[in-house]
Amino acid sequence: MIACCLFDLDGVIVDTARYHYLAWASLARELGFEFTPAAGEATKGVSRMASLDIVLRAGGMDNRFSPAEKERLAAEKNARYLAYVASMTPREVLPGAVAFLRDVRAHGVLTVLGSASKNAGTILDRCELRPLFDAVVDGTGVSHPKPDPEVFVKGASAAGVRPENCVVFEDAAAGIEAAARAGMRSVGIGGSPLLAGATMQLDGFEGFTFEMLCREID
Repeated sequence: MIACCLFDLDGVIVDTARYHYLAWASLARELGFEFTPAAGEATKGVSRMASLDIVLRAGGMDNRFSPAEKERLAAEKNARYLAYVASMTPREVLPGAVAFLRDVRAHGVLTVLGSASKNAGTILDRCELRPLFDAVVDGTGVSHPKPDPEVFVKGASAAGVRPENCVVFEDAAAGIEAAARAGMRSVGIGGSPLLAGATMQLDGFEGFTFEMLCREID
């Protein structure tokens, strides 16, 4: 029985993954190297500092900066990202996402946001999504980035639901691994071959219903 659906935010509900990439790529150019979209895939679903390590490693600079300098670089990236986020509107919610969230809730199933982003609250408010979630667990309330299962374990706890009755929706391999480690089933969003470990895969939410989800994995 599915009692709770947990959703990542970036690249699953809203199209902010491209903003993260643009901000990291801008920082990389400032440091003197190019950060490609292919390399950017590895930053999906992980924390800001873990993403910074991925970026610096791509440029051969992973051992060049002190912890304080890394904090400064991460803050610079976040400022770039927030400049994009500040102009977001509900139009940037991915097709079918709101309809699916409403359908899940209409069946009496809880909806929880489980995101590594520390900016999740701002995005929810800008896109008028907050009323569609029973609980929000984000980067301000977790200590360990995905693939650690902490964010999803806390999400299930906030909903008062056992892990085996949860389904996670993710667009990143780290998130799919985190769901498995939490003892939850998962839906990989976007069709990437990196999501092969998901219980099922889905190109997007448009036309997808809760009953279809149940037929596939419940």
